[in-house]
Amino acid sequence: MAQAIPNPSVNEAVNESPNALDIEKELNYWFDSSKPKDEPEVKERLERFAKSGHSMSGFQLRSANLIDIDLVNRGSKTGYDLSHADFYRANLTHAHMFRINLQGASLMKAKLIGANLHCANLEDCNLLGADFSNAKLENINWGDQILQEKKAIQAEKEGDKDKTHMLYQEAEEVYRNIRKACENQGLFESAGKFFYREMTMRRRQLPAFSPHRVLSKTVDLFCGYGEKPLRVVTFSLTLIALCACLYFLFGIEEDGGITGLNTSLSLWDNLRQFGGCLYFSVVTFTTLGYGDITPLGMARPIAAIEAFSGSFTMALFVVVFVKKMTR
Repeated sequence: MAQAIPNPSVNEAVNESPNALDIEKELNYWFDSSKPKDEPEVKERLERFAKSGHSMSGFQLRSANLIDIDLVNRGSKTGYDLSHADFYRANLTHAHMFRINLQGASLMKAKLIGANLHCANLEDCNLLGADFSNAKLENINWGDQILQEKKAIQAEKEGDKDKTHMLYQEAEEVYRNIRKACENQGLFESAGKFFYREMTMRRRQLPAFSPHRVLSKTVDLFCGYGEKPLRVVTFSLTLIALCACLYFLFGIEEDGGITGLNTSLSLWDNLRQFGGCLYFSVVTFTTLGYGDITPLGMARPIAAIEAFSGSFTMALFVVVFVKKMTR
């Protein structure tokens, strides 16, 4: 008498080829947030399901032990889709996730030590407390803003001050952790961008119009917290042009005569007069002081302010430039 063939159990289904998987049963397993994914074979089981070609978006992988898991979609230009998956406290140490799509996923407190995240999509991920020590982070799509910053901006619009402050604190922590990880990987260009975002989040935690916030914003406008030397150059050129216009308006003394706006002269002659004022502005800003031109009246305090600002700005530019180049 023929014996009845028993239905394969879940564990037996793991050993079948990807095409023979009970997809519905597997999906129920992976989407079940109440079922812990702490079985010894969970890594192999997820690898097998990934090879079946089905989307893994929204999988519940809290506290899963996925050490050294291979989630590289070989032979394809796109990585596996694990968008909106929950990896809370998952162990992804030395995981291979080249080009993986983790958009909107939660990597909160996940261990990504030594993981390969080349070209991964981490836009809108919850990265609070994620450990990126020695992880490979080249060419990652982080998005323009991390999740906590977006939520903080929304909370600020809604007028929830406590929530806004908390989210900006979390955003600062996330940016700082990523910045440190990038520095350890030698990705100094990316580290500089995250440092700028870190300082911006710190500023937004301060009370509006407080002296510390105004000072922080001023430093941002001047040099982008040391990460944007072109801002120093732009400020310098703007100040030189502005002071030249003021010298042209109030007049300066050159070779015993007055150089400045003169409505009785032609447009060309006034342009030449302005050229002399621009020359004087450059000389004053750089504190060269040749002595061939001297300010008159209201032009004197303007020249003093420009000279002081120029010496400070040039020193600032050197500091910012050296900081960028020595990386």
